[in-house]
Amino acid sequence: MTFPRFTRRQLAFAGAALAASLAGSARAQGAKIKVAAIYTVPFEQQWVSRIHKALKAAEARGDIEYKASENVANADYERVMREYANAGNQLIVGESFAVEAAARKVAKDFPKVMFLMGSSGKPQAPNFAVFDNYIQDPAYLTGMVAGGITKSGKIGMVGGFPIPEVNRLMHAFMAGAREVNPKVQFMVTFINSWFDPPKAKEAAFAMIDKGADVMYAERFGVSDAAKERKVLAIGNVIDTQDKYPETVVASALWHMEPTIDRALGLVKGGKFTAEDYGPYSMMKHKGSSLAPFGTFEAKLPKDLVAKVRAKEKAILDGKFVVKVNDTQPKSTI
Repeated sequence: MTFPRFTRRQLAFAGAALAASLAGSARAQGAKIKVAAIYTVPFEQQWVSRIHKALKAAEARGDIEYKASENVANADYERVMREYANAGNQLIVGESFAVEAAARKVAKDFPKVMFLMGSSGKPQAPNFAVFDNYIQDPAYLTGMVAGGITKSGKIGMVGGFPIPEVNRLMHAFMAGAREVNPKVQFMVTFINSWFDPPKAKEAAFAMIDKGADVMYAERFGVSDAAKERKVLAIGNVIDTQDKYPETVVASALWHMEPTIDRALGLVKGGKFTAEDYGPYSMMKHKGSSLAPFGTFEAKLPKDLVAKVRAKEKAILDGKFVVKVNDTQPKSTI
């Protein structure tokens, strides 16, 4: 066997090409955006799970280097934010509802780091952008479903905290139910926790004992109670019908990908600014949707499904706008 002979010039050229290739690869790797996320609850909590899912998808694509901390106590939140900012992360994502002042203070101290935070407040120039789960559109649609399937005319609603992010979804749900059934009544309670399934379950039991035959599961634990008492439930943020095939009829889904992908694109292009990302959670931006009816597709009245689909189309066509009401909802029973 003979081997090809190379001149010094050819070898030098090949070496230079290899070096350029390796350098290009290094640059490509260096182009990954360093992202850190801070969550006060577990990754599996509904709201956080959607953010985590979108960031993990970006990581899987090779767009970002992603680190995250879960179950961070409010008292530790500012410290963790500063640690991530000092570690060279370009974008920090999280929720600042209970640590608003501290989070905004950290953003001021690190003007070259970009922050994308769940917040009820306004953006803070130059680097503190806010987002929210503006999924009132599908919440309205699930309310229509609930209003059409209740036999007792009583719907129970269990929420975490009465903050705008929760209030607007409950009001949209209630408005949708009233469109189909103007006489429907509601029982509303808040457990003052973002993740306490046993407490949410007990609150749901109390409502079912008072006649509620449809439960709005804004928190984990409500669907468990509905399943045990053999009543129906409406999901929120994520679709849990696979776990409750005979209980969860419909769900309003939140898709965080449009928000995350927009933020990453702007960070990469050096154009990230303080803005309100809330609208990117709306159906028109594919930031939310009505989950498939799945196991209930053939069980729901056809005329009810037709009404829901017609309203869904009207929302997507811009012919119907779901009213945003951030005030605390009250029981009507």
